[in-house]
Amino acid sequence: MKKRFLGNIEVSEIGMGCMGLSHGYGEIPEKDYSIAAIRKAYEYGCTFFDTAEGYGAMLYGEGHNEKLLGEAAVPFRDKIVLATKFHFTGEIPETDVEIEDYIRRHLAESMKNLRTSMIDLYYLHRVHPKVSVEKTAAVMSKLIDEGLIRGWGLSQVDVDTLKRAHAVTPVSAVQNLYNMLERDCEAEIFPFCMENNIGVVPFSPVASGFLSGKVTAQMSFEHIDDVRKFVPQLSKENMEANQPILNLLAEFAEKKNATKAQISMAWMLKKYPNVVPIPGSKNQERILENLGASEINLSDDEFRTLQEELDKIPIHGHRGNVEYDGSKMSDWGKKK
Repeated sequence: MKKRFLGNIEVSEIGMGCMGLSHGYGEIPEKDYSIAAIRKAYEYGCTFFDTAEGYGAMLYGEGHNEKLLGEAAVPFRDKIVLATKFHFTGEIPETDVEIEDYIRRHLAESMKNLRTSMIDLYYLHRVHPKVSVEKTAAVMSKLIDEGLIRGWGLSQVDVDTLKRAHAVTPVSAVQNLYNMLERDCEAEIFPFCMENNIGVVPFSPVASGFLSGKVTAQMSFEHIDDVRKFVPQLSKENMEANQPILNLLAEFAEKKNATKAQISMAWMLKKYPNVVPIPGSKNQERILENLGASEINLSDDEFRTLQEELDKIPIHGHRGNVEYDGSKMSDWGKKK
């Protein structure tokens, strides 16, 4: 698989979002199946794996997803980039000393879970309104200097917050929501990141499965740990209203002997040289299909036509940036 850079960190141009193996999409797979899925992704050529301390915490305990990834990656840890995230929760630190101690404790626990002495990319999962992002950035500088992390990032931020953080300690990557239905990042995030050597790591690049065409209005998401029930584009009315997007993808998929999901990611790979999507799935076949988007090359003319047609189609349902309000991150959509 071709390579790209997040700051100065080289990764495969498509990564693997591991969340679905522990959280977010209903019943999770058996442990052995999940470990095999991660290892198959590596064998395919994926060298970038994304997790978070909170994935799986609600039902399976803090660090569940990190532990899974850590065990799976033992045979090839030195050949991959591991990204994880922490968030401020519980008793929120206030002073500089408290903030640094909090971050160091969470980092140490993540390193233990991931069976590593260094985290390649360490994200602040959500900016907390009571904790200065500048103070967080200052701690990240110390961790980089000490060799505990290679780079750091932010998730679901606007450009003003990113600028403030980047001015203190250069940011390697921004992990924001971005796909054909959610294009807010095109206005300010991508231009700033392009100018400042910052990678953009879209989560949900296939719009929670909608752009694959495999999630239909007839499906229900009743499991207690299925976040799709909160995703605006996955309401019955919005799925039906957004069908023209799927029709457009189907046309290109047929021409390119690809799937709709692959075309949707090939589009963003063609559009931005600093974008590295991290599609997630709990299905081994789907994981490899998503990684296969790296093999789909859109010509300049094909991309131009796809972009022009996409711009004509109105989008129904908008998730946008998620504001942290102190609630559990698994509950983010309940107020939508």
